[in-house]
Amino acid sequence: MDDWLAELLLGVLAVALLTAFIIVVIVRLATKKPIKAHMVMYALCLGTGIFTLAFFMTMDIPKIAKIVTTITLGIILIFVAAWREQRAKSD
Repeated sequence: MDDWLAELLLGVLAVALLTAFIIVVIVRLATKKPIKAHMVMYALCLGTGIFTLAFFMTMDIPKIAKIVTTITLGIILIFVAAWREQRAKSD
């Protein structure tokens, strides 16, 4: 797949997910349910993660390095999130 096509698809995915989040916020406001901070942070992280991935995939480095780096970063972020969640539950 061409780099510009991958970037375009990831951009479209980011816009679609952020639009879905805005719809969820509007529905929650209409039903007078609270919007918690973790929802907003989740949406911001989701959008910036996808845009960052699109930028990273268009960099001029070998494809295998991109794939290995992306998988490694994903593993690290999942581990950190699980560790923080476990620590929060124990407190």
